[in-house]
Amino acid sequence: MRALLPTWAEWKPAFRAPGTDLMAGLIVALVALPLALGFGISSGLGAAAGLATAIVAGVLAAVFGGSRFQVSGPTGAMTVVLVPIVAEHGAAGVLTVGLMAGLMLVALAFAGVGRAVRFMPAPVIEGFTAGIAVVIALQQFPGALGVVGAEGEKVWQSAFDAVRRFVEEPQFTAPVTALVVAAVILLGGRWLPKLPFALGAVAVATVVSRIFDLDLAVIGEIPVGLPAPSLGFVRLDEVTTLLLPALAVAALAALESLLSATAADAMAVGTRHNPDRELFGQGLANIAAPLFGGVPATGAIARTAVNVRSGARTRLAALTHAVILAGIVYLAAGLVADIPIAALAGVLLATTVRMVEAASLAAIARASRGDAIVMVITFFVTVAFDLVTAVVIGIGFALVLAVRAIAREATLQQVPLDESDHLGEEHALLRDHIVAYRIDGPLFFAAAHRFLLELAEVADVKVVILRMSRITALDTTGALVLKDAIHKLEHRHITVLLSGLREDHRQRLTTIGALPEDGNDSVFPDTGAAIAHARQFLPTARRHS
Repeated sequence: MRALLPTWAEWKPAFRAPGTDLMAGLIVALVALPLALGFGISSGLGAAAGLATAIVAGVLAAVFGGSRFQVSGPTGAMTVVLVPIVAEHGAAGVLTVGLMAGLMLVALAFAGVGRAVRFMPAPVIEGFTAGIAVVIALQQFPGALGVVGAEGEKVWQSAFDAVRRFVEEPQFTAPVTALVVAAVILLGGRWLPKLPFALGAVAVATVVSRIFDLDLAVIGEIPVGLPAPSLGFVRLDEVTTLLLPALAVAALAALESLLSATAADAMAVGTRHNPDRELFGQGLANIAAPLFGGVPATGAIARTAVNVRSGARTRLAALTHAVILAGIVYLAAGLVADIPIAALAGVLLATTVRMVEAASLAAIARASRGDAIVMVITFFVTVAFDLVTAVVIGIGFALVLAVRAIAREATLQQVPLDESDHLGEEHALLRDHIVAYRIDGPLFFAAAHRFLLELAEVADVKVVILRMSRITALDTTGALVLKDAIHKLEHRHITVLLSGLREDHRQRLTTIGALPEDGNDSVFPDTGAAIAHARQFLPTARRHS
């Protein structure tokens, strides 16, 4: 527990020289404001929910999280998971799921699961990141086209319905606004990446909309301040139906937060986050955010990157960002209410473009056909179904390909015997009646049956020596297949000897009865001893043949 709690030592540098962190926090807050509003609307709970999440989760994750650069709040990936929950269970379902997911994250932190993210295959990560970008972009179609009430169970279905309605009754004010905002953010960010072009573009769009009285839907009134803690959750008998959605939210929050923290470590010099503490901080954030009407939160890689690039040194920067957002909620809620939804859609469209790393996608596609297949499958499942399903399927395909590659590394090859100290007649005798096979690599379920087929083809010999010293892994399936092969050879009156058998492999073969019929008398420490035993055996074997 002590390892998961904050210490005074990590805050000392912040209070000694707070200027850089305060400025970085201000810049991140200006970037986070339109994103929090947009993701809150996209989730289905409204802009106020997005702001509440950014503030509450931002504070708790900054204090208790495992990264000193991480900025937490609502994210596009999370809205992808939340939309179907809102449709089926309403706002109360989302709040309950957030609380349950927070408890799960705390449990994962105590279980030490945080380090497992390093085993996530890169093709899966890139595939679902690109898929999330497409899904977020599709979510913005109704707002960017000025269409209200687009229908469709899946995001791509509602996007298609929005396009159909727009074609029937085109109104170009909203799409022009969205495209201009997106273009300003992308072009401005390329030349002056530290400036908050998103906030500036949204502010200009809001002013122009009011001056010229443009026909644009706006966010609407936002309550001043954070709501008092509330327990507006589902009934107890409905909680069981939300268990799987909560697991999905917890898995996504853990994955996205740990990936974001890892990216922050790569951008900064000499830093390393604590993955279990990061899960603990995100868990506390997700427990608290629903109490104030917020949605589930994760570490936000875009805002975290801005934080690092703005010169942040300590956790004070992320904490400052949340405090500034709270000040905006209490002092400028009326101004936020007039922001056009189309402008926020433009912000999120620009965000999706930045999410996709074309160079990384191309590199993985070129690396191998298997990695490309995993990445493409993960991408399409993310768009067509949901993120968690995509991750599960992507990891499943990656594991199958990995096992297949490992199985190919295992080989069974006939090797020459070391006969340098024998006479010429004995050489011929050994070549005619003794054959030695060396097994290299893992002998497990994916490769074992191939060995059985190869050994079954051995003919015109009296003794088979299996050199086992280079077997790297032997599972139960491999041992059973080896047992079958040995028994088939013995049924053909071929003596089987084993050499170089590791002790743990010997125990497994002994347990399942896989040793040759002579038991341990057929096991030798090295190939030389096995050959000597075979030479003594051969004359007897020749008389019986």
